[in-house]
Amino acid sequence: MGLDLFPAGLGSDRLLAVDDAGARLYGRDLDAACAALSMAMGGRALVFLLCRNEPGTLLGYLGCLRCGAVPLLLSSHISPALLRELAETYRPNFYCVPQDLPAEIRAVLPDTAPLLELRGSVLIPGSGAERCPLHPELALLLTTSGSTGSPKLVRLSGRNLVSNAASIAQYLGLDADERPITTLPLHYSYGMSIINSHMLAGAPVLLTTHGILEREFWYMVRQEVATSLAGVPYTYQMFHRLGLTSMELPRLRYLTQAGGMLSPELQEEFAAWAARTGRRFYVMYGQTEAAPRMSYLPPERAIEKSGSIGIPIPGGQFRLEDAGGGEITSPDTTGELIYYGENVAMGYARRLSDLSRGDEWRGRLATGDMVRRDRDGFYYITGRKKRFVKLFGNRVNMDEVERLLSAQFPGVGFACAGRDDLLCIYTDSRDPAIPAAALRYISEETRLSPKAFRVQVIDTIPKNESGKTLYSALLVE
Repeated sequence: MGLDLFPAGLGSDRLLAVDDAGARLYGRDLDAACAALSMAMGGRALVFLLCRNEPGTLLGYLGCLRCGAVPLLLSSHISPALLRELAETYRPNFYCVPQDLPAEIRAVLPDTAPLLELRGSVLIPGSGAERCPLHPELALLLTTSGSTGSPKLVRLSGRNLVSNAASIAQYLGLDADERPITTLPLHYSYGMSIINSHMLAGAPVLLTTHGILEREFWYMVRQEVATSLAGVPYTYQMFHRLGLTSMELPRLRYLTQAGGMLSPELQEEFAAWAARTGRRFYVMYGQTEAAPRMSYLPPERAIEKSGSIGIPIPGGQFRLEDAGGGEITSPDTTGELIYYGENVAMGYARRLSDLSRGDEWRGRLATGDMVRRDRDGFYYITGRKKRFVKLFGNRVNMDEVERLLSAQFPGVGFACAGRDDLLCIYTDSRDPAIPAAALRYISEETRLSPKAFRVQVIDTIPKNESGKTLYSALLVE
């Protein structure tokens, strides 16, 4: 049974999307794509969908869901080695890919003729015709957040996707008049959630392959009357540099931010601007394993509760647990954040046979984030459960070290990696005085010997395309 995120009942003439060139997609285009996909695939199938913010990808995604196929969302810029490993592990029945893929990626795909064309994307058969058993509830597969070379996937059901999309639409107050524009890719769970929530609300999306530093992006914002913007912390750093708060954007209704912690200064800047101009600024928190949203910070509390991930989304619940699994009920006490909700994934897949498994997590997600709850019921992340090192017998939170340094040296990038008895601080600063100053400051703040730390200058802090630091790329000798 398929999943309708953009229900056919909305009508064939309902606008679905607009692309960079101004081309329109309507409900009838999705109906036709779904019919063509159903005929070409001949039943339930596993599809590798290489994504780009273009009409073909959107039709492939929504069409697969509606006809009961299970897409694995991947970047169209995926490394050939990872694509090959995923293909060998999961043996997809079909690939849905942009027609103009780079040659090195196209070389990994089967050398077979396309079965059909979808607005710039093509459907081609996989190398194996055998249909693997797919669990009846399985609707979608995503790579784990920040994955750089692992075939581990997140298994999501239709209920996971719909419940989270409905919750997001509820707290954002979405309706059919919204017109979101995003540079976030569909294969990234944040980008996917924007598509899902607006489709469910019957709102068209503005598809762009242009970045926010390009003129074409802002032309589209104005020409197509975008009503919302979304981004990760890096996006908001660029919004700040571009002077977003000084732009004339009369139809802009709200902004959303997720994908990591925004600096308190930027959070307060955008929250104050939004409040002053009658707009709404939402800070949100989630993980791919929750499809992905788990909490949001109500805009009216954005300044007062700066730094908070907010409160659980409608239909979700939080629990804090100590090291022994006991519930923490007292305020301002740190424990691991546990989330409960219908949007919690079915589990992981590491091999083909896992795609036939049912719901293993049963609505409970141990996030791995260490969190405290204040007396008003607002939650604050203090670090990752596994992002700790012992320095001369003292347990040190590397995420907290990063936050301290970023607050002390605004505009300078920092990332920490380490092992017991050594914490390496990486910085992209070009100021020769910063390394020594950072070492002195963090030694004083932690009251630990400077010998516990090493500061190293690198060209750039490695990030994935969603803006999260790639700690695996930071080597500690």
